[in-house]
Amino acid sequence: MKKRLSNLPSPVMAGVIREKYTKNAIAQIKNCMYDGAGMIDLHMSCLEKTDIDTLKTIMKSTKLPVLALNYNRTYDWSDAGYSEEERAEEFIRAVEAGAAGIDMQSYTFHSKSREGFYGEDKYSFTRGNPKEIVTDDSIIGKQRELIDKVHALGAEVLLSCHPRIPMCCEQVVDLALYLEKNQPDIIKIVTSAESEEDLAESFKTMMVLKKEVETPVSFHTTGAAGALSRIINPLLGGHIIFCVDRYDAGSTMEQLDLRTVKTVIDNIKKMM
Repeated sequence: MKKRLSNLPSPVMAGVIREKYTKNAIAQIKNCMYDGAGMIDLHMSCLEKTDIDTLKTIMKSTKLPVLALNYNRTYDWSDAGYSEEERAEEFIRAVEAGAAGIDMQSYTFHSKSREGFYGEDKYSFTRGNPKEIVTDDSIIGKQRELIDKVHALGAEVLLSCHPRIPMCCEQVVDLALYLEKNQPDIIKIVTSAESEEDLAESFKTMMVLKKEVETPVSFHTTGAAGALSRIINPLLGGHIIFCVDRYDAGSTMEQLDLRTVKTVIDNIKKMM
């Protein structure tokens, strides 16, 4: 029986795995396990091989639930060259190999939307040319079919959106409610904070998301002023903290150190 990622106690620390070789991925998973991770975040597009047997070997290396994703970037951050259909196939293969869930980007089946908005600007969250937002009903229909397939296999879907622009509270909440209509199990939104005002707005936004959105939400900001939201927003109700256990050339350097985060979370729990 797969653990439900959406039912893990918030905030859950996800050990992010960006490795090229299977043995390296397993080694990093073990490090994350022993340093306090509650789940694993596996970047499949970084792996040299993602056949069913390789994925099964990786999934069986841990009792922690695995969230499988394919952001179409290799270990060295170059374009991995997957088509949207190939990414969807790999999501299903990961679930069949034992993944507890997939991270499905909100631009799935419309790769152009990864770098800008192509729809009709009629929602609060479509202002300012956001990335990864799709409002085309035909594309959303294909996404829902993929979500249904994953659910039918007993796994969950985290629906992620990285607009990569500053957004106010109203825009982020409207976006989360819009994404929730697709019936994902978790929603992830990442905007940009270029000033202290943007950062403060993200704190307010997380508290409103916790009240207004039924689906568990992970929300933080990137950008010049965004780093603090990665730890504060989960403390305000965000579901997942994405952490790195051992930094190397392939790491997302903005992500937090797993052991430091565990210390902070443990001490906050003692205070509460």
